[in-house]
Amino acid sequence: MPPFVADFHIHSRYSRATSKNLTLEELDRVAAEKGVAVLGTGDFTHPLWFAELERELEEVEPGLYKRKGSPYGTRFLLTCEVASIYSKGGAVRRVHTLLFAPSLEAARTINRQLGQVGNLHSDGRPILGLDIEELAKVALAADERCMVIPAHAWTPWFSVFGSKSGFNSLEEAFGDMAPHIFAIETGLSSDPAMNWRVRALDNIALISNSDCHSSPKIAREANVFACEMSYDAIYDTLKTKDPKCFIETLEFFPEEGKYHYDGHRACNIRQKPVGPGAQECPVCGRPLTVGVLSRVEELATRPEGEKPPVAVPFRNIIPLEELIAESYGTGVGTKRVAQTYRALLDEFGTMLNVVLDVAVPDIQRVGGLAVAEAVRRTREGAVHIEPGYDGEYGTIAVLSAEERAALNETQRPLF
Repeated sequence: MPPFVADFHIHSRYSRATSKNLTLEELDRVAAEKGVAVLGTGDFTHPLWFAELERELEEVEPGLYKRKGSPYGTRFLLTCEVASIYSKGGAVRRVHTLLFAPSLEAARTINRQLGQVGNLHSDGRPILGLDIEELAKVALAADERCMVIPAHAWTPWFSVFGSKSGFNSLEEAFGDMAPHIFAIETGLSSDPAMNWRVRALDNIALISNSDCHSSPKIAREANVFACEMSYDAIYDTLKTKDPKCFIETLEFFPEEGKYHYDGHRACNIRQKPVGPGAQECPVCGRPLTVGVLSRVEELATRPEGEKPPVAVPFRNIIPLEELIAESYGTGVGTKRVAQTYRALLDEFGTMLNVVLDVAVPDIQRVGGLAVAEAVRRTREGAVHIEPGYDGEYGTIAVLSAEERAALNETQRPLF
């Protein structure tokens, strides 16, 4: 089977703090431009978005849909994210969970049940006072092929393993439903290598998604499969963690994630893990937010660098627009960046093809020396990152100002 890229976790314009341009037409177009063959719908619990999905999509492979009349051919898989806030084990839990549904009928059944628990109109990512064990029961009662996947599993505030309100194991979190949880989303602040340190996750598929709130962020993380393009084939690949079908994941550099290090944003304090539990801010004395790296270290049962028996490989990426902007020393939204981005896509097809596979000399021929060098260094992991902490993204640099100036000095005009 030829490989294809999937990005399952996205949001619609009905979620809070998202772009109003997140229509199905825009998602369809940008996914094709990025090189994503299968895109999650996001937010199928929201009544207005679900009505759009019913009206605009048609099933073309089992469990996969396309936009009617689309010239792009992006396949959509029905997904949503649910925020659960509830008490369990003597603590308040705040956990976000992804649900994948194999049909509009199954999604409709889930919506009907969840609508009896809380208000689905208020947010594309509804906030419900529902234990995630019960949420899993709702999903699997709607259709046994639904998938229940902990979202950004290590994020401090809203995840299954989060330092602020999470659990120490999937069994503790999901109780009797734990055997039905066969995948987790690693999130922007962790990568598979960090998750490999936890032996309890050896049989769990580690997926990566953009969790995008605007279309340019599609495919900042993604998954690469080589299976039949159908819901059931994706389900079986994730459940069996078949390395012949689950080829790799494409990853944010985890240090760039908003919660990689411990820290306190108000005092501009970021800190490497120094031991279990929350440390005090050296400026104000308040507890630091315990980041993902600390939390992984706390639950780790395997030394750093050691792999489990089956480990799906991964590659780190930086979105092409950001690499071009870095090469020019300008903002992502500038005309010059847009022109170079379009020239590269016109020549090589998709954003992911340029970032991952196109030969560096060919990138240089179209995009110039600085852009080609930025892509080369990203592929080799030769980047400098100031890690993110306490809700602040890390800052990443591929070229120094001096290198940028020297490379652009010798770069031929693009137009």
